[in-house]
Amino acid sequence: MTPDLQPPAGSPDERLTALLAAGPDVDEGEAARLRDAFVADTERSELLDVAYRTLDSPVGSLLLAATTAGLVRVGFECEGHDRVLARIAADVSPRILRSGRRLDDVARQLDEYFARRRRDFDLALDLRLARGFRRIVLDHLRAVPYGTTASYAALAAASGRPAAVRAVGTACARNPLPLVVPCHRVVRSDGTIGQYGGGVEAKRLLLDLEVRPAG
Repeated sequence: MTPDLQPPAGSPDERLTALLAAGPDVDEGEAARLRDAFVADTERSELLDVAYRTLDSPVGSLLLAATTAGLVRVGFECEGHDRVLARIAADVSPRILRSGRRLDDVARQLDEYFARRRRDFDLALDLRLARGFRRIVLDHLRAVPYGTTASYAALAAASGRPAAVRAVGTACARNPLPLVVPCHRVVRSDGTIGQYGGGVEAKRLLLDLEVRPAG
């Protein structure tokens, strides 16, 4: 079940709830209009802590979630979007609602990335889900340039703990913002691709997308 806000008294969503209770006779157009009105009301009244939407991509459906501070989570389909939302509800806030407007720019920039029209993301990020050494690793991940790779060992050394290669692997595996914080650019010291939260094939696709000649 997707976490969601309860409709405030007197809000448009009370009428939406009544429409949905009508079963198969519900007017879908009216329901969509009232849903949009409810989302707009919650945004204006600052009741919405986390907005989310999904985005179709070459690596499957992506869950995008943002707080007022910035993008807080990118989730792969293989992770289970409902599980990702439940984790956000526990770790960030249960006041979550599907709302595209806060994430329109994120979706646009990701589309441009997959179309090979963008190499760097210009987005506000909320990194609260990465703490301690994991946060340090993410900061160094953001410095790995488009079209290049770095080894887990090199990233450990750059992060100030050269022996913490396994911890770097864990930080990459638990990266809350894959693609935008490019953990797919980290490979093993022997050049083999290594693991990836979105699956090895997704990692291979992303690396190929960045290095193949344009045209």
